[in-house]
Amino acid sequence: MKKLSVFAVIILLLALPAGCKENPPLSSSPDSVSEVNQTPPPQTESVDAAEAVKPAEPVEAAQPAQQQTKDPAPATPAAAAKQPAQKSYSWYFRPNSEHQTPAVNEDIQAMLADNDALYVLSNNEKKIYLTFDEGYENGYSAQILDILKANNVRAAFFITGHYLKSQPELVMRMKNEGHLVCNHTVNHPDLSTVSQEKFEQEVASLASSFQNLTGREMDKYLRPPMGNYSPASLGYAKEMGYRTVFWSMAFKDWDVNNQPGADYSYQHVINNIHPGAVILLHAVSQSNTEALDKIIKELTAQGYVFALFDQ
Repeated sequence: MKKLSVFAVIILLLALPAGCKENPPLSSSPDSVSEVNQTPPPQTESVDAAEAVKPAEPVEAAQPAQQQTKDPAPATPAAAAKQPAQKSYSWYFRPNSEHQTPAVNEDIQAMLADNDALYVLSNNEKKIYLTFDEGYENGYSAQILDILKANNVRAAFFITGHYLKSQPELVMRMKNEGHLVCNHTVNHPDLSTVSQEKFEQEVASLASSFQNLTGREMDKYLRPPMGNYSPASLGYAKEMGYRTVFWSMAFKDWDVNNQPGADYSYQHVINNIHPGAVILLHAVSQSNTEALDKIIKELTAQGYVFALFDQ
């Protein structure tokens, strides 16, 4: 019996190492590419919806977005000075049917003025400003450029890093035909939540790539992706010599699979036009493209003048 017990103990000791063996370490993943230098893939419907302008519903549903409070991760002492302010905002306005400048909260207006940002350019000459956001190409930009050229109209195009890299010929054409080519960041992040260093990388990297392509400086106007901003982000833009540009007219035109039709796009612009209007249209929209010539001709007949921000 004693021999049997000793034998059992020996068997148990031999078995323990096999049961306690550590799993082999997981193979390490490849080094990640810097987000700033990484080229985002062509945006899909869901990504382009991130462009969601405020209001995100057609015209009459434009309601103030809720002010958000961000709680970024605790900053290290060295980085604390470069963290953005905790409050971030989503751009909104209150449209009207009287062809008057849409109302914006007075505190927000003061914030814009302090940082040389704009959503309208008030004037007594009925000047208006046509702008297009270009996150990816959906086959309409060349046609848009043809229409603008035929009507002798200049516009502002806000491009991303993906657009610049994937459509260099269209970008060159925009610039060569006298349009403003402006900054919509490299990767389309929420600028209200990023550090100053990240903000500067997103803006400066795109400007540098544009200059390498065209030999000319990018026009220093910045449109915040998704219309998200903070007092800090507006200040960062101003420090870099950029004017942040929002809009006083927009609607849900970015969903390529749910286009409202050319008549809707036309009527939206005509119903909401006002002196100094900054009109935001997405160039991926078939409806906008089909309505554009009629929009331009009607507004010109009404005495409006299409201008550039610096005119």
